[in-house]
Amino acid sequence: MSALLEAVRAGRTAQTLCVVRGMTDAERRACLPGLKALRKELRELSPWDSRSQRVRPALHLAGAACHTGAAAAAAWLGAGDLRRQHAPADALLRALETRAAGWLADVAHRLAQRPVSADVPYELMAGLVSRSGCEVPATDAYVTGWVRHIGGGWSGGKVLDRLRREPNLAPLVAGLFTLTDLAEVRRLLGDGPDSWPSALATLAREGLLDRALLVDACVARLLRGAGGTDHRILLPVLTGLGLTREEERARIPDWTALARDAASPVATHAQTVLGALALDGELTVRQLTEASEGLLFRGEKKLVRAQLVLLGKVLARDPGAAAELLPVVAQVFGHEDTQVQERALRLVERHPAKLGDPVLRDGLSAAALQLTPALRTRAAVLLDVAVESRAAYEEVLPPVPEPVRLASAPATAEELAEELGALLATGGDVATFERALDGLARHVYRDPDALREALAPVVAQRWWAAANRPGRDHLAVDTRYGHCNAQEGLDLLLAALHDRVRTADLLDAVRRGPSERGCAHSALARVFDARLHALAYRLRAEPLPLLLATPTWSTGLLEPGDLVDRLAEYRRLDARVCPTDFGQALLRVRRDDGAAAREAAARAKALGTREGARLARRLGAGTESSGARLARWLRTGATAPVAAGRRTTGPRILVETAEVPELQQGFPQEFHGLGRPVSVFTVRRHCHHWDDSIRPHWLAVLPERRELVAARLLPDLADTAVEDGRGASVLPLLAEAGGEAGDAVHLCVAYGLGARHQEDRLAAVDALLALAARGQLDAVRLGTDLGELVASGAVKARRLADSARTAASTGADATIWETLRHALPVPLAGLTAARPEAAAVAARGLGDLLEVAAECAERSGARGEVPHLAETAARGGSSRLVTQAGRLRDALALESAA
Repeated sequence: MSALLEAVRAGRTAQTLCVVRGMTDAERRACLPGLKALRKELRELSPWDSRSQRVRPALHLAGAACHTGAAAAAAWLGAGDLRRQHAPADALLRALETRAAGWLADVAHRLAQRPVSADVPYELMAGLVSRSGCEVPATDAYVTGWVRHIGGGWSGGKVLDRLRREPNLAPLVAGLFTLTDLAEVRRLLGDGPDSWPSALATLAREGLLDRALLVDACVARLLRGAGGTDHRILLPVLTGLGLTREEERARIPDWTALARDAASPVATHAQTVLGALALDGELTVRQLTEASEGLLFRGEKKLVRAQLVLLGKVLARDPGAAAELLPVVAQVFGHEDTQVQERALRLVERHPAKLGDPVLRDGLSAAALQLTPALRTRAAVLLDVAVESRAAYEEVLPPVPEPVRLASAPATAEELAEELGALLATGGDVATFERALDGLARHVYRDPDALREALAPVVAQRWWAAANRPGRDHLAVDTRYGHCNAQEGLDLLLAALHDRVRTADLLDAVRRGPSERGCAHSALARVFDARLHALAYRLRAEPLPLLLATPTWSTGLLEPGDLVDRLAEYRRLDARVCPTDFGQALLRVRRDDGAAAREAAARAKALGTREGARLARRLGAGTESSGARLARWLRTGATAPVAAGRRTTGPRILVETAEVPELQQGFPQEFHGLGRPVSVFTVRRHCHHWDDSIRPHWLAVLPERRELVAARLLPDLADTAVEDGRGASVLPLLAEAGGEAGDAVHLCVAYGLGARHQEDRLAAVDALLALAARGQLDAVRLGTDLGELVASGAVKARRLADSARTAASTGADATIWETLRHALPVPLAGLTAARPEAAAVAARGLGDLLEVAAECAERSGARGEVPHLAETAARGGSSRLVTQAGRLRDALALESAA
């Protein structure tokens, strides 16, 4: 026993094998406690520790050999902590070769039942199966391991040769088609002459595999709904088997089901098979109808068009089938693509003799109501029915977003701890973050020890609280880069509360302020960081009874009456105001309600604190007290719009802002950047502000001046469209914020509508609809911006079309039409460019945009003209661009003539 443990501890795998083979079962069982103790000891080490890597293979071998029960041996062999440095498979097999065949079979099947992620060596499982002579366990783990083994080429030769040498070929191939997830092996199967599909087809022709069973397995797996791209494996196998016409005819129900529901490549194959059968007269009209009903409802336009062509050929050969097939064709009248609608209508128009049947005509008339207005008129003439008058259009916009009043700060330390834990885990929103900051200040002021006790479980999980941080007892306060997200700021506050940050460092950070970073976000980030640094210092040096800047509303706005009440509480407690907290409160206080502002100003004027004069001097306002400063700020009322200019840089359009003196006078130094001009020539393009979660907090810095915030976020929003970046999730909050919605806000929305990622486009759609619901959307401005951006290539027309269709689907057709009416002229004018390549670029995706515009115009009853539209529609041909331009032109003309 001691010899075995000595060999294992030394990591000598070969010696361990020799020792264990010479032991009896009783001696092996006696070694188990020592081996388990060693395993527990190794668990305390890193998997990459040199001792761990040296010992584990020998331990893996010894434990497998010493367990005399099959279940225990299998559990040891497949243990996660041992499989990273497992013993060689041949050594394990030699250690177990004295076991009975039944025991080996039991271990093999138990290992095969483990998940694929357990990564049990295939050589070990296959060796146990071979030595026991048991049936092959065709489980996911075993079959996946087998595929990897064959595909790895370790046995030499081509895939076909390796498969020919496999003694258990049939059950393993059958198991391949029943794998839970083919993604594990998809990349190994490959394509080409030495691929698995080619090899399986060859083996079926040679009789080594049952061809009928292969066909059944392929079709059954496809019918089951192969996930992802599994058809890339299954379809080549099926086509490689070369089904005869008789075999295809016997599976008509299968082809019908696949054509209706399978992935597009599989449906295309099934459609091809059914089409050939139909044209050869081997498909009944009823069978063709069933297949067509499913295919014509699919979203792939190529499949729908191909099925219409097939139905046209069948009707030309057998006009008597019109009574059954034309109602199926009429299902396409509701298709989103008007070109497909017109194909279906033309197919009906070819068989006017059959339209005398009242039942058929009534059914077609009902379906024709789904056609576009121009096509509906053609259908009415064909069917000799009256055109149904259009119902009066009514615009549907979402409810105006209503701000939510913030709840008070958590009442108990335990509630605050729970809220802070959730914020550190998920980030939360601005309202939750601000409530937590206020609660932190209040509870530190009341009873810091009780708060620390409540926070113990939360702090224990933080990286900075680890007891074994070598040479790092205190956190450094880094003012160079600031905080990338709210969680970093909370970590600083909690570390300060628990004496993991030096007070001198915090004071130095407050005095120096956050460093200038020179990026577009620098001014907003400095205010956010400065406020956190000041709060962290005050938690240690002079706790605040409450925070003045905590918003009243979820948008970040602060009611003036609430701020006056808080200042009165400071006066009652004779507490010293924090300059950055008060400065942020002034930026958040609502000034657009004149009556409320005047009332609060009158109350604030009478307020003063013992430290008022000192505070006023620090704010640069002479001897003015905080109450008087607030009163003067409120009396100035809502601010005027920001003077701005536009600047074109490459394909981008950006906004530059003028200086805003009121944001520099009377505020701490850290706030002055908010009032400085924004210019494309003075800011860096790239910075470390990569985390989108910080942007809502920046918006809450200036909740009544969203145009200033939008100008600083605009380069990021431009990147979502131009460079396929991310970061448009802030747009709905921008739309719900206060202040002017000018050039910067509308450009932000414009870029978001053309963003690369769908989630960003959806956020932009939400912002557009929110602005429209609030009466703040300037459709002329937004449309003009979109037209210029599409023409410059900054926004792709197809992405914009997707966003516009999504917005219109909510019922905002008139809003989207008005926007697109001003967006289309510039790219339409680009079609007449002298250079053909420039015209081709201008036309790219424009057909999709014209289609959405036509849909909105038809539904909203729009009238008027669009510059360059008539010339585009008159270009000739049947391209999507020309077809949709003609549709829009006709829709506008049809409405004006009605």
